Amino acid sequence: MTTMTTRCPHCKAMNRLPIDRVKDVASCGACKEKLLDGKPVEGTADNFLSLIQGEQPVVVDFWAPWCNPCVGFAPVFEDVATERDGTARFVKIDTEAQQALAAQYRIRSIPTIMVFKNGQMIGTLNGALPKSQFDQWLNQALTKA
Repeated sequence: MTTMTTRCPHCKAMNRLPIDRVKDVASCGACKEKLLDGKPVEGTADNFLSLIQGEQPVVVDFWAPWCNPCVGFAPVFEDVATERDGTARFVKIDTEAQQALAAQYRIRSIPTIMVFKNGQMIGTLNGALPKSQFDQWLNQALTKA
């Protein structure tokens, strides 16, 4: 059985999850909160491909801690993730820590937002937006799903 490791977005504990159960509602072994939905999940080279596979759309924020627009956009991304719990999964990828992923997806500016479904990118956005505009863009991107 192949597994992936992901950090709980609530308590930051590391959790190992069977890849065939990524589509299920998983709970953190430490705090028992939802593991993959409701808050953005930390994307890494080890778990990213597993996270973007499947019918549920996945919204990915490529960001860096030194980027002021990225830091300012983080609360918007988290709010929208909470509001869309169960309809889309949200992932944050630190481009400083995950340089191979940033190169693989040709990230040239941050923040860059991408939407995936069934492992395929269906939308991309460069730059931070206010919440209402981000919601509007995301609604359009998800209609392609």
